[in-house]
Amino acid sequence: MKQRITPILKSLLIAYLLTGGLLLVLALLLYRFHLSEGVVTGCIVAIYVVASCLAGFLMGKNAGERKFLWGLLQGLLYFSVLLLISFILNRSLSDAVAGVFASLAICGGSGMVGGMLS
Repeated sequence: MKQRITPILKSLLIAYLLTGGLLLVLALLLYRFHLSEGVVTGCIVAIYVVASCLAGFLMGKNAGERKFLWGLLQGLLYFSVLLLISFILNRSLSDAVAGVFASLAICGGSGMVGGMLS
C-alpha cells in the first residue's frame, strides 16, 4: 500500500509546486501588463492542464501498467484538492457549479494524457 501512496503524494506535491510557481508568474504578469480577464482565465486553465498532465506523467512512470488510469486518478486528485481549497476559501460552491464540471474534465483528461505519455 505504501508503495502506491508515496508516488501519488510526491507527484501531487510536484504538481502543486508547479501550480504555485506558475500562478506567481501569472500574478506578476497581471501586475505588470494589466492583462484582461479572458487572458487570465485562459492562463489559469493552461496551468491546470500543465500541472495535471505532469502529475499524470509522473504517476504513469511509477505505475508501470494501466498508466492512463493512474494518470486519471492523479488528475482527479489534483482537482479534488483544488475543489477543497476553493470550498474552504469561499465557504460555498454555488457560484461556480458550471465551472466545477469543466475543471473536473480538464484535470482528469490532462492527467490521463500525462499518464499515456509516460
